[in-house]
Amino acid sequence: MRIALLAAVSALAFAAPAAAALAQEPAPAAAGQAVADAELARYAAAEDGVRAVQAQVQGQITAEQQAAMVAAIEGAGLTLERFNAISQAVQGGDEILAARLAVARAPASPAGSVGAVATDAELGQFATAMAAVRPIPAQLDGAAPTAEQQAAMAEAIASSGLELERFNAISAALAADPRLQARVALAEVQQDG
Repeated sequence: MRIALLAAVSALAFAAPAAAALAQEPAPAAAGQAVADAELARYAAAEDGVRAVQAQVQGQITAEQQAAMVAAIEGAGLTLERFNAISQAVQGGDEILAARLAVARAPASPAGSVGAVATDAELGQFATAMAAVRPIPAQLDGAAPTAEQQAAMAEAIASSGLELERFNAISAALAADPRLQARVALAEVQQDG
C-alpha cells in the first residue's frame, strides 16, 4: 500500500507547479533519523487521510481528489515535501523508522498494564533475552521444556539484565497488547541496526 500511496502523493506533487518544485528536490538522506515521534503521529494521520481519498478513486485521480489528499497531508500538520520525504525513507528500507511508525499507529496500551508501564530499557533487555532464548532447542512434541532447557533459558534471561518474573510478565502481555508488540519489535530492530 505504501508504494501506491507514494505514487499517488508523487502524482499530487505534479498537480501544481509549486508542489512540483518541492517534490523534485531529493529527500534528505537521514530523513528517518530526524523524524520526531510527534511528526510520525502526524504522518500516520496524513497517510490515513490519503488512503481514505484513495479508496474513493476509480480510474484516474481527479483534481478534487488530489486537492483532498494534499488537504489531508497539510491538515495533519505536514508539508507535501515532508510527507514524501518520510514516505521515501520508509519505502527506502529504513527499518527503524518503519518500526517507529508501527508504534505510532498502534493503539495505546491499557492504563496500568505491563505494556503501559514497561520502559524502553526493559523492552531492550527483553529483546536481548528473546534473541538469546530463541536458539535454545524446544521440545518438538509440545511437552514442557526439560530442566536443562529451562536452566539455559533462565541464564539467557538473567544475562540480559531482566528479572525472570518481568520477562514472563512481558511475554504474557504481548499477545493482547499490539502497542507492546510494536515496541518490542522496535527494540529488536534497534538492536539489529
